[in-house]
Amino acid sequence: MMNLAEIAKGIQPVDQEWIAKARERTAQLVMPTRALGRLHEISEQLCGIQTTLQPSINRKAVLVMAGDHGIVNEGVSAYPQEVTGAMIQTFLAGGAGINAICRHVSAEVYVVDMGIIADFANLDVPAGDRLIIHKIAPGTANFAQGPAMSMREAEQAVMSGFQEASKLFQDGVEIIGTGDMGIGNTTPSAAIGAVLCGTDLAEMVGRGTGVDNEGLSRKQEVIRRGIEVNNPKPEDGLDVLSKVGGFEIGGIAGCVLAGAYHRRPVMIDGFISTAGALIAHAICPTVVAYLFSGHCSEEPGHRHMLKHLNLNPILDLGMRLGEGTGGAMAMSIVDGALRVFKEVMTFAEAGVADKEP
Repeated sequence: MMNLAEIAKGIQPVDQEWIAKARERTAQLVMPTRALGRLHEISEQLCGIQTTLQPSINRKAVLVMAGDHGIVNEGVSAYPQEVTGAMIQTFLAGGAGINAICRHVSAEVYVVDMGIIADFANLDVPAGDRLIIHKIAPGTANFAQGPAMSMREAEQAVMSGFQEASKLFQDGVEIIGTGDMGIGNTTPSAAIGAVLCGTDLAEMVGRGTGVDNEGLSRKQEVIRRGIEVNNPKPEDGLDVLSKVGGFEIGGIAGCVLAGAYHRRPVMIDGFISTAGALIAHAICPTVVAYLFSGHCSEEPGHRHMLKHLNLNPILDLGMRLGEGTGGAMAMSIVDGALRVFKEVMTFAEAGVADKEP
């Protein structure tokens, strides 16, 4: 079993020669130069990741990482913590937003219990084969009073995400989307963003599930106190995760590391998924080349996170649901980009005169 240092050491940069070959083909397509804008960039990045001019994301999966949070005791969420467990049952029954969108893009949905309060281990639930149990603890500790988890638990969270994503890649899945479920999880995500991006809390902290002005002020103050109490080290991603993070955020970081390690693309979702990507980036900056940002969340801090990672979101539709929905929807755009790259004729094939030199 590898450790995180060995995983990071095994991650190699995306092959620029294949990206150059892909750009050569794009230049020959029967259309004005790069007329389809970012669709070309998407397909070329996939060629570099998969080292081929026949890239494919036919097999898709979304891993919805779930965890509960002790910080909810500080009144940072508009919804009760019981919603986490209830939503997992909805995912497994196929009735949530992520299920509908994944049916649209032909993606499988798996739910990973990284550390929720509800216990599904011995329950007969619909689609129970899509529920993976990696429960580290029944929720994190309240990081306003001390670390959210131990360093050992933080590493366990990342390694669990790495393990599950690796299994899917080894089973033939070609792209993984990261999803999340956990009442209160915009609070640790904002804390991670503030620490790793160096962004002021007034810009990083949003309303999450819809807290009012008083709730927003309370949320900002709670995060400020948590950062002061724990003093997370920005240069150490695992330290930040353990001090102010969440189990599901660690699992998402593991998914990102797995994609880069296995040279497979990972489609991150919104605010919580990008917090996980920030942790993975702090562990190994090379991971960013294997990432696609599915969308830009309505959470104000998300744009600061994406800027820090130098990621340009594929969609910007005012979404803020989480679950992996924005990332899953963006997979349809990637499908379109690949069809253009592989199916549009070149000038020579179409017998069309190329532009003047």
